[in-house]
Amino acid sequence: MSSIQNLNSADPFAEESNLGGDSGISYVHIRIFQRSGRKAVTTVEGLPPKTDLKKILKHLKKSLNCNGNIVVEENLGMVLQLQGDQRKEIANFLIEEKISQKPSIKIHGF
Repeated sequence: MSSIQNLNSADPFAEESNLGGDSGISYVHIRIFQRSGRKAVTTVEGLPPKTDLKKILKHLKKSLNCNGNIVVEENLGMVLQLQGDQRKEIANFLIEEKISQKPSIKIHGF
């Protein structure tokens, strides 16, 4: 009788961080939240810790003509918040300024 070879590889329920499709890539998540009616807030989380968030926020506020701030979340760390739906513009800015590469940016929302 032949044994099943797939079960000998790795324990799928093991608590190792290297299992799964993540492979150690840290993603930058750009999300949109609907406030009330047509109003929306765009959040950016997961930026590299070496980046100066105040400079990035100042540039984005000036170039996108919107208001924004930096919020400290307990489990997410420093999160940028900007008024309006600015997902594509923020992603383009992060790629152009070489803050993050395109494969590591995840855009969430409708």
